[in-house]
Amino acid sequence: MFSLDRSKGTKRPGSNIALAIALMCGTAMTAGVFAEPAHAQKKKKKKESKADYSRDFLKSYQAAAALLSAEPKDVAGATALLPDVLSKVQTADDKMVAGQLHVNIGVESDDLAMQKTGIDMMIDSGRLAPDQLGRHYYSSGQIAYQMDDSAGARARFQQALEAGYEADLQNVIASTYFEQDAHKEGIEYYRGVINAEIAAGRTPREDWILRAFSAAYNNDLAREAIEFAAMNTQYHPSETNWRNAIAVQRNYVDMQDDVLLDLMRLAYRTGIMQDDRDYADYIEAADPRKLPNEVKMLIDEAISKGIFNASDPFVSESRSTAAGLIKADRADLPSLERDARAASATALAASSAGDVFLNFGESAKAEEMYAIAATKSGADLNRVMTRMGIAQFDQGKFAAAAETFGKVGGSRKAVGNLWQSFARGKAPQPAPAVQAPAEATT
Repeated sequence: MFSLDRSKGTKRPGSNIALAIALMCGTAMTAGVFAEPAHAQKKKKKKESKADYSRDFLKSYQAAAALLSAEPKDVAGATALLPDVLSKVQTADDKMVAGQLHVNIGVESDDLAMQKTGIDMMIDSGRLAPDQLGRHYYSSGQIAYQMDDSAGARARFQQALEAGYEADLQNVIASTYFEQDAHKEGIEYYRGVINAEIAAGRTPREDWILRAFSAAYNNDLAREAIEFAAMNTQYHPSETNWRNAIAVQRNYVDMQDDVLLDLMRLAYRTGIMQDDRDYADYIEAADPRKLPNEVKMLIDEAISKGIFNASDPFVSESRSTAAGLIKADRADLPSLERDARAASATALAASSAGDVFLNFGESAKAEEMYAIAATKSGADLNRVMTRMGIAQFDQGKFAAAAETFGKVGGSRKAVGNLWQSFARGKAPQPAPAVQAPAEATT
């Protein structure tokens, strides 16, 4: 897990994913992974009496196998006999054993291509037990990856996954895309995996979402980075994930102060605000001349936590301005409400009244004012729905707030989505499948 900070320099694209694939796929296969077939050596066992070997094949195979079991091993001699062995393959059991012979010669000679050929022959023979098939698909994919055949590796890993092989194959498959700089394709793969989990009624894994987010962020895919960061807050709402989701919007999206204000209000309510930049951004977006009570509360809190120095000019001037307006603004509340409720009231008058009530923490009144504003012509509905959702959230009306945030679109959609995720976390409900990201202003 990590927090985002673009000020620390440019990350090397794909570096995190490269490490992941190196750890998962490990080193090349070692000698002895596939032993000589017991049923070729001990034909008298009852268990092996059903094996169907052709006579000519068995004679050719035993000649090559004898060279491998000799001391010292005659790998070159066994390799030279392979064409003859292959020419005599007639049955499925012949093919299976010929495949094992290829693997063992390939291990002895460090020949990855021969190892893969042998494993693929064993798979194609149809003689592998069902509980062994997934492991062989995985081994074939592992060697393909080591041979820089990412597409071939990906196909075999997918077959291993479908065969029930227990390994972290989703991350490995995605990594084969990222290693080819096919970042969008890898992210789309994760989207499909995540959607499948959601459709099955399961919570998608945090590391899947985080890896998709990391790939998007490290490669400047802003829309996808915003999308997956937000998704992790929905399914795994940790402090780190909330910080990432909010930080990535602050870093990538060029938003007006009016929109930034509502993003910072979310940051405050999630409890992730921790430094002077957080508080300063919030205060500047709120503006002590417009929302004096909210600003003064923030400044006093930051001072009490040691984040702000009370003598700092920005702090002292902002606090003084805010403190000087609070009494008069509070006295205006009754007239603002009266004007907003008048039949002739404009959307702007009602919305502005809602802003002042929200500033003073009177969320129920604020909700009423925003509801009135929403009925008026010319209303900025995306702004009004965002603020009304915040007012509902502050009253503990989480389900209603989530529904309201779902109506937010335009340049506010990404912020509305985060608020909706936060509200849903307070009032859990089934989450929708992940859709392709909408365009975002960056």
